Amino acid sequence: MIKRIAIFGSTGSIGTQALEVISSHPKLFKAEILTAQNNEDLLIEQALQFNPSIVVIGDDKKFQKVKDALSSAKIKVLGGEDALTEAAAEDTYDMMIAAIVGFAGLKPTLRAIEAGKSVGLANKETLVVAGDIV
Repeated sequence: MIKRIAIFGSTGSIGTQALEVISSHPKLFKAEILTAQNNEDLLIEQALQFNPSIVVIGDDKKFQKVKDALSSAKIKVLGGEDALTEAAAEDTYDMMIAAIVGFAGLKPTLRAIEAGKSVGLANKETLVVAGDIV
């Protein structure tokens, strides 16, 4: 059975490394959600390569560019900070890799935990702020 992965922070160092693992093991893993704060070009490239169900760009100003670039793909495109939490509540994935830098990763991580998802935490700020909950 393929494990469906949501990578929150897919354009950063940890996110790109996670995608390398997924690419090397397509019978084991599938990237279902990819998110980025502002690196829309790399996010678009990743989305076209991995064909996730959902892509989130945190910077509202870059939403239209991402949406337009992915218009021919069957990918749901969301934009803005609240979209991260919305995507974390989706039922399209089994495990979240929480690689968003800083405090911004807290809300989506907590939402994934509330939804009963497994979380691979790569964000120390979430542990500092909400260690007892996480």
